[in-house]
Amino acid sequence: MAKRGKKHQEATKLVDRTKSYEVKEAIALAKQTAKANFDETVEAAFRLGVDPKKADQQIRGAFVLPHGTGKTQRVLVFAKGEKAKEAEAAGADYVGEGEYIDKINQGWFEFDVIVATPDMMAEVGKLGRVLGPKGLMPNPKTGTVTFDVEKAVNDIKAGKVEYRVDKQSNIHVPIGKISFDDEKLVENFVALTEQLVKVKPQTAKGIYMKNVSIASTMGPGIKVDVSSI
Repeated sequence: MAKRGKKHQEATKLVDRTKSYEVKEAIALAKQTAKANFDETVEAAFRLGVDPKKADQQIRGAFVLPHGTGKTQRVLVFAKGEKAKEAEAAGADYVGEGEYIDKINQGWFEFDVIVATPDMMAEVGKLGRVLGPKGLMPNPKTGTVTFDVEKAVNDIKAGKVEYRVDKQSNIHVPIGKISFDDEKLVENFVALTEQLVKVKPQTAKGIYMKNVSIASTMGPGIKVDVSSI
């Protein structure tokens, strides 16, 4: 533990806490401060000028990062008949109906994302208590409740990320791995920022992007100058 603490202290010294960095600088610095002996994830954090208590300001959605996240998501699809065949052809890791509901109830979680066709949601909804707290419940807003299972699976495999504002008005989203080229991380970050600007609620007043930062899994937060995007 002390070893990690020392590395973290060294990394923190490289970051000027009072400064907001240009995007390219911030990405380069995130790489410099990633001292762990594994390929750390780079995460972007946004503090938004929204009130999550208001229904029309609860920002939630999903989109595909231009260069993916560097992680291959395991997809479970609840579908039947032709839609089940379509999911299998698209490369879903698991496709089925009741048997997977039973497995999940018994504690099986060998997947990262669930896609369900609307006609399966009555059954899948019974798993709400188990899936809800883990953030695994399919949702039409994130494109995971759909009859277009081929597109849903393809998007997830291509690097689709979900974003959702929390109670403190923050959004955290992975934008890739430390091993990515700087340019790819910059492009993913810019694409994510543009997406969040696109979904800005019309009722949100004042400054929308109050604070933006990036950090590697074990590294310190690095403030980003939004005007440099």
